[in-house]
Amino acid sequence: MEWLQELQGIVGEPNVKTSRAQLAAYSYDATAGFQSAPDAVVSPASTEEIAEIMKLCGRFKKPLVPRGSGTNLAAGTVPTQGGIVLLFNRMNKILELDMANLCVTVQPGVITADLATFVESNGLFYPPDPSSMKISTIGGNVSENSGGLRGLKYGVTKDYVMALTAVLPNGQTIQTGGKLAKDVAGYDLKSLLVGAEGTLGVVTEITLKLIPLPRTQKTGIAYFTSLEAAGATVSEIIAAKIIPATLEFMDRGTMDAVEQFMNLGLPEDAEAMLLMEQDGDEDAVERDVNQMIALARANGATLTAVARSTEEAQRLKAGRRAALSALSRKRPTTILEDATVPRSELAKMVRAIEQIAKRNQVEIHTFGHAGDGNLHPTCLTDSRDLEEMARVEQAFAEIFEAAIDLGGTITGEHGVGEMKSPYLEWKIGPQGIELMKVLKQAIDPDNICNPGKLFAKSTKPRVVLHYG
Repeated sequence: MEWLQELQGIVGEPNVKTSRAQLAAYSYDATAGFQSAPDAVVSPASTEEIAEIMKLCGRFKKPLVPRGSGTNLAAGTVPTQGGIVLLFNRMNKILELDMANLCVTVQPGVITADLATFVESNGLFYPPDPSSMKISTIGGNVSENSGGLRGLKYGVTKDYVMALTAVLPNGQTIQTGGKLAKDVAGYDLKSLLVGAEGTLGVVTEITLKLIPLPRTQKTGIAYFTSLEAAGATVSEIIAAKIIPATLEFMDRGTMDAVEQFMNLGLPEDAEAMLLMEQDGDEDAVERDVNQMIALARANGATLTAVARSTEEAQRLKAGRRAALSALSRKRPTTILEDATVPRSELAKMVRAIEQIAKRNQVEIHTFGHAGDGNLHPTCLTDSRDLEEMARVEQAFAEIFEAAIDLGGTITGEHGVGEMKSPYLEWKIGPQGIELMKVLKQAIDPDNICNPGKLFAKSTKPRVVLHYG
């Protein structure tokens, strides 16, 4: 095949995978129910090689799907239309640490946790911390605009991207942004590429803002007999002008799964758990954590604790960080979703999820980032049971509807990908979809870059239930 020979000529034959087993390994990501083999898997070593690959894809009309570590939860890196999967395992270097401008420049294949460890060893801090940070890549974080446990206080990936180098679908390379505190020269192309899920081009180099490493950190935990009490505590913490570094939530079902998994001694009578963490100057941290614990107790918390050491803090956080792993042990298929509501609607949204699960006779448990209203309803099911999967799909449609009715959105940090594309119009409307299509057509007229993502063949009809 001419295209394959050209591809091997660009990157070298050892860096192109075409065996059946190799293609199968890149035919899926972390999303249940999506799988499709690519025609080839390629590992370039530079921006220049990616530019040549992009030109090849344009000539041969081959789809190009950029892929990090495959932790995507919305089928955003599944090559559902075949083509070439682009890996960054050879582009995984930290290129520069700029102490004068408090930034770091990296290639897209750098693992998020490795970057965090590197900058912290130099007294600096990169706050975005997606739950998959030990294996997810910075390039994937940029493509999805990933969040994490520290999103309430510190923001998400887009808030730290200062500059990007990217290859456009026509093979041209652009540089956007810079090591600048201010820059309003023209359209904000950098922000357009962040969160575009690889549909507008391939990001090949990233400059990220860093901040000073917080001096101290302290962690507290509280258990409640009602979701409403936990929700009220969240609202009162924010109303008290406290912005925690972390404010996390788990429901009863998630705690049960964690207890079975880790035997942490979690209380059996608790309906909800809040994990509260603050960082910064020692006096302020001490004051904020004590006040958060006091607010939890005032709202009926049955048990509270404050870590007295780093090791104890890690123990308190262990349950929340193990939530998905614990739940995934219970059924063959685990579908982790992502919906966000105003934090004042947190308890109402969790109650709605419970009602939806019961009505559709599916098992759903919820945990997530209480401080920013980002919840992760997690369905335990079996993808081989088609009748049950139909009920699961209906349940999630109702969950998205509930989130929108409560002033929220269908995704806070996982992205749209292909799985959620039929629901995107519910959030942004037909005019929003049309504007996105105009942008996509102008930049990628041949639909080379990650086709099938964001734009659905048809929109799901709105369900008629309302939760506002």
